[in-house]
Parts: sequence; C-alpha cells; structure tokens
Amino acid sequence: MPSPFNLARTTLSDDLGLGIKPSPGRGVNKDGTFNVHRVGIPRLRTYEFYHQLITMGGFRFLGVVFAGYLLTNALFAAIYLGLGMENFIRPGGNGLADRMLDAFFFSAQTLTTVGYGALSPRGHLVSAVAAIESLLGLLSLALATGLLYGRFSRARAQIRFSRQALVAPYRGITALMFRFVNLRSNQLIEVEATVVLTFHDAETQSRQFVTLQLERTRISLFPTSWTVVHPIDEASPLSGRTEADLRAARAEVIVLIKAFDDTFAQTIYQRTSYTAEEVRWNARFVPMTQVGPDGQMEMDLGLVDASEGVA
Repeated sequence: MPSPFNLARTTLSDDLGLGIKPSPGRGVNKDGTFNVHRVGIPRLRTYEFYHQLITMGGFRFLGVVFAGYLLTNALFAAIYLGLGMENFIRPGGNGLADRMLDAFFFSAQTLTTVGYGALSPRGHLVSAVAAIESLLGLLSLALATGLLYGRFSRARAQIRFSRQALVAPYRGITALMFRFVNLRSNQLIEVEATVVLTFHDAETQSRQFVTLQLERTRISLFPTSWTVVHPIDEASPLSGRTEADLRAARAEVIVLIKAFDDTFAQTIYQRTSYTAEEVRWNARFVPMTQVGPDGQMEMDLGLVDASEGVA
C-alpha cells in the first residue's frame, strides 16, 4: 500500500532520534518527555544522583535532605553512645533515653558547627570523632547550598501549548496550526520552532519523519502568543489528506521550541506533540488579545485552548 502522504516535494529525514521501527504509541508525551521505557540499566546509578537531586520536586528534595540529616545524626549518635556518654560534659540524666537524646543533640550541634556549649567532649577519642563529624558537616552544608543554588538558578521553560492543533482556513487554503504562550513574566527572545510530522508508512513498514515547512520558523520578540502555521499547499505532505488518513497512519506532530531567556541569559527548550486524535479539523483559534479600557493591549492566557468551528 502506498504512503497516504504526499512525499513528492518533501525531504524525509532518516530518523528524528526516536527510531524508525513502528510504535503503537506516541513518540513524545504532551509534557515533552519521551515515551520510551528503558530497561537493562543498573538499579544503583551513582552518576544519576546529582541529576535526580536537581530535577526532583521541591518537597521530595527537602524530604531527602531532612532524611539525610536525621540519618547522619543518628549514625554519629550511635558512635558516641558506643564510646560512652561518660566522656562528655552534659546536663542530662543517666537514663537510656537521656543519653540517647544527649548523643543525638551533640551530633546535631557538631554537624552544623553550632556548639552551644552545654554539651562538649572531654576525651581525645570522642574529640577526634567530633572533629571528623564537623568536617563532614561543613562539606554537607556546602553541598546542600550548591544543590539549592543549582535548583533555583536552573533556567526552565514554562511554555503553555494549546491542547489541540487545528486544521483551519488560511489564505484561501487550509493550514495545520497550534499556538503557545509564555506563562512566566520574563521575556523570551529569538524564539524558534521546528515541527516534524511522523507517521507509519505501510509500504516500508517503518516510521517516517518529515520536517513541515512553516509560515515562519522564528520570531524575534515573544510578548504575547505565537500561532505556528504550516500551510497545507501542494508541497505539503498533508495535501489532500483527511482526518481518517492521519488516524490510519498513526500520525504525530512533534514540536520543538527553542528560545533565549534574557533573565538567566540561557537558551531554553521545550517539546510537545499532537497525535491525530488531538487535531481538530475545520476550526480556528479564538483571539487571545484585545485592547483594554486604558488603551493597553491585554492578553487572556486562559484562552490559549479556545477555538471555534468554521463552516
């Protein structure tokens, strides 16, 4: 069976990096992550530890830091108990609970280099252990500070894509289009878009990738929204195709956005995709901007998904 798409005047890329083997699901999830489950990797990956600490959620990160703090103090408290609490000057009693609490709080004061003075060692061995713990405390505080800085200073895009792509009227023909906005109050400049159509080719039994030609691939300023448009003209692989054709070919439109964040002076990236089921035909987007009472342009971010049908 020949391909349902017009490929006569388009350039096929060998692979976008997702593999050319047919896949029953989408290649890129809506949140930009890749729909690939990797197996055969070791359970313990120390090289992933820093990356996980930087990228994990905020509450989970604080939980890991707090758990590490408690475990470290519990370990050194056990060492101090093993050496004997008679080697400390302390105000607590001689019961087991009192000795355990004194050992734990002495460890916490040593690890954080606070040293209130109510608890102190009076032997060379316990002083040596306390010195080692204080050094570990300095290193761990420096590491925690670096991780916090890395988490807050990492440039992350907050681009909101429309939930659906549309096939809408466009200059006497039709066009495939979607739009997106920047949810942050910062400024993005030099925004670039790359849109790739991927589909299952029944003739070769492989997945093909076609870079779609856009009305424009780059805008210098991004103060409002950008509707990315692929005109469906005679050169388009979508020319003459229907919604049923896209569904039959398990078509997916993969979107890659690149922009420069002037707040962090870094280049940011974001991805998403639209499957054939997420393309609405014969519809157009509702305008998001209007002139406010004071004469200033207003943009309603809540309308990014708003569309209406056309005859």
